[in-house]
Amino acid sequence: MTSSTSPTGSPLRRLLPILALLLATTACRAAIPVDGYKIVHVYPHDTSAYTEGLFYKDGFLYESTGEKGASSVRKVQLDTGKVLQQHHVPAQYFGEGIVDWKGQLIQLTWQSETGFVYGLDDFKLRHTFNYPGEGWALTRDRTHLYMSDGSSVLRILDPDTLTTTGSIMVTADGVPVTHLNELEWVDGEIYANVWLTQRIARIDPATGHVVGWIDLTGLFDVNTLPVPGNDVLNGIAWDARHQRLFVTGKHWPKLFEIKLVPPGRH
Repeated sequence: MTSSTSPTGSPLRRLLPILALLLATTACRAAIPVDGYKIVHVYPHDTSAYTEGLFYKDGFLYESTGEKGASSVRKVQLDTGKVLQQHHVPAQYFGEGIVDWKGQLIQLTWQSETGFVYGLDDFKLRHTFNYPGEGWALTRDRTHLYMSDGSSVLRILDPDTLTTTGSIMVTADGVPVTHLNELEWVDGEIYANVWLTQRIARIDPATGHVVGWIDLTGLFDVNTLPVPGNDVLNGIAWDARHQRLFVTGKHWPKLFEIKLVPPGRH
């Protein structure tokens, strides 16, 4: 067809709905705020820890480390980074996320489809459990556990039976967000490290929508580490009582307490 018009009108008129959609999509993307950060305090962190799971409870950090033959769960003194208590995971397992529930410490493993339940006080193994697929991270609210497996879907678990009862598809601007890694429940939202990036997603658990990003660019120079491609940002802990947010990374020598800085503020 060589004519500049068609039964549906001029080319410009036919392009208007597409242009409107593009503008609406751009506006939607712009509507997701990106928080910066301010460093409040810097604490030492054990550089042997390939951090996979992290949470704060009663004045202490609890941490899970990965890599076969080097995986562990540990209780850590915040101010000094000293490991106060530690349980070594059998060498065939690659340790992943952890969470506490009713005096127990629950740990995932990466590709073994096996999890461990320990006593929170003594780190003694109580029992094991199984799940399909990979295990990456855990967090919880007052009634459920939330589990990441590297995909864009968070599993909802019954904390007593450790069976899957539901799922949350995580999206930003309607696009699935993959590589969701270490998780933390923070004031009604799920914070998730996005693996291999310097961003944390703030997720509304009711909808799965990313309601905000935290950009931690420049927090720590991973190029100073032996394997910068692997030793990435990973590890979020929240002190709800004192409203303190802690972040670190794999083999990082530092753990940072930060405050979020909303866009447009310095």
